[in-house]
Amino acid sequence: MDSFWSVFGGAFGLVFALDPDLMEIIGLSMRVTLTAVFFACLIGLPLGAAVGAFRFPGHTLLAVSLNALMGLPPVVVGLLVYLLLSAAGPLGPLKLLYTPTAMIVAQMVLVTPIVAALTRQLVEDLNREYSEQYASMGVGPIDRLTSLLWDARYSLLTVALAGFGRAVAEVGAVIIVGGNINHVTRVMTTTIALETSKGNLQLALALGVILLLIAFFVNACVMTLRASAARAAYA
Repeated sequence: MDSFWSVFGGAFGLVFALDPDLMEIIGLSMRVTLTAVFFACLIGLPLGAAVGAFRFPGHTLLAVSLNALMGLPPVVVGLLVYLLLSAAGPLGPLKLLYTPTAMIVAQMVLVTPIVAALTRQLVEDLNREYSEQYASMGVGPIDRLTSLLWDARYSLLTVALAGFGRAVAEVGAVIIVGGNINHVTRVMTTTIALETSKGNLQLALALGVILLLIAFFVNACVMTLRASAARAAYA
């Protein structure tokens, strides 16, 4: 077993040397996560905005369901997506299991409820504030939805970043549907788990450092966007 400081030294050496294996794993992680968050936002933002802006039969049930789905256990999501994509599942002929696409689907299922639920709360609060103005101006449903989304744009960016932070740290679902195959589906979180169990602590720690840096970056972006939103509100 390497000493504590030699592990740290080796880990930072891999990071600063831009080790090819390390860069490959980080690149796949970013590609999978960004794609999953993009599609989650594509579905979650309009869904959450519609639930927040309008009242319709089943509205309360849908709002409660979105909030409840924010706490989906990742391993359960991984199992469900696995069953859908397995050879015996309805999407088995597509042969997506153990591919980056399967990992994207799993992350998207996890992140979409988070994006939708947070968007619903934001839009609902804004809609309550502007409802009398919309009514007096005779604003239609589509114009109302567009206006609310635009007004909440800074806050919605923080919602997307929150979804990104959730997705990039995911391990349970992606390891089930991706299989953690070297050079194919091995991402940062699954590699950390594998390499730690193998005793390759330098690579595991190097990836852990990258994940921490990403977490700091995401939080810095959220704080910056919130400050920008506050300045825009008082302008």
